[in-house]
Amino acid sequence: MSSLMDPPIDDTYRTLGYALKRAQQALRGHLDTELRNIGLTTPQYSVLAGLEVSAGLSNAELARRAFVTPQTMQAIIVTLERAGLIQRMAHPVHGRVRTTELTPAGRSALRAAHEIVANAEVLARNAVAPGDPEIIYSALLRIAEAMP
Repeated sequence: MSSLMDPPIDDTYRTLGYALKRAQQALRGHLDTELRNIGLTTPQYSVLAGLEVSAGLSNAELARRAFVTPQTMQAIIVTLERAGLIQRMAHPVHGRVRTTELTPAGRSALRAAHEIVANAEVLARNAVAPGDPEIIYSALLRIAEAMP
């Protein structure tokens, strides 16, 4: 019997990288489906959550946090602004810079989305370590930090 650490030669899909990607895709698919019920996408949620923590983030920083390109982020920002979930204003000092903040409607949507994401996190934690979720976090962070 082989393990993920020692995949058999004829089973190239039984690798740590593949398992991580499958888990990430499953989580993303679940979030996409659930967030769609409240009119959001996963990247849109990521933007709203980022703005909740740090209002006024640049499009480039929002793109990095949401794992999308700056071009995609621009489209997300336009969609969220049209939906009334964010507002953009000229920076008080730097005229060409625009700041982005949540609107009351954006905060309301974000509360509903946080609940969906929290439920997905519970599903993931319970699948691996229901008694000690710190095991999952520390293992995944160690993997991320081990990569040069």
